[in-house]
Amino acid sequence: MAILDVQHVQKIYTTRFGGSRVQALTDVNFKVERGEYVAIMGESGSGKTTLLNILAALDRPTSGDVVLNGRSLNSIKDKQISAFRRDNLGFVFQDFNLLDNFSLRDNIYLPLVLAGRRVTDMEAAINPIAKMLGISEILEKYPYEVSGGQKQRAAVARALITKPQLVLADEPTGALDSRATDQLLELFSRVNRSGQTILMVTHSVRAASHASRVLFIRDGAIFHQIYRGDGTDEMLYQTISDTLTLLATGGEKNA
Repeated sequence: MAILDVQHVQKIYTTRFGGSRVQALTDVNFKVERGEYVAIMGESGSGKTTLLNILAALDRPTSGDVVLNGRSLNSIKDKQISAFRRDNLGFVFQDFNLLDNFSLRDNIYLPLVLAGRRVTDMEAAINPIAKMLGISEILEKYPYEVSGGQKQRAAVARALITKPQLVLADEPTGALDSRATDQLLELFSRVNRSGQTILMVTHSVRAASHASRVLFIRDGAIFHQIYRGDGTDEMLYQTISDTLTLLATGGEKNA
């Protein structure tokens, strides 16, 4: 069953006085099944960031629609959109977006605090997530006291604590070293195996090779897609690399 249905999404930006129009997305169509782990790749300027902003309900399409778990994002009023994001989406950012004057525990609690949840509920929610992510022992530390990998684990915990319909990750390994990257990607795979749907935008072939499906975007539209099937990370890595070469040289998509 599709949890996310992107239908003919187009996005056109117009300059303030209407003198110039930039078409960021032309006609984007795809679905994400519940429990899938999907990566989106493409060159700079291909429309990845615009698409992610629309999926995150941070921007609205010029035309088309995004349907999350049967609900059209176009139908949500502006005054309700923040609550919708908080209740249905989890976010993992490249630069962590943690508050330095909050402990890791309080950073992770923040979405639940904003939702008005009780302290006892928050305490019950954080323990299994912190254990799974290996951060139980550092919850009282502040972001400036821990490593980049530990910060990103805390950011993942914050994304998961609301039990979102969909986790959106924007270049989640971009600020991490090689070891922390490997650890985070293994955690993402583990989180996905637990049933969490993940959609990740990335430039990293290494990161994308951990997904179950990779979508490639070019000139504002889906150019091609690859399914993992029974292949290994190494096999998917090579197929992704070959497809990116095709993208860079302006070739046509594979049959």
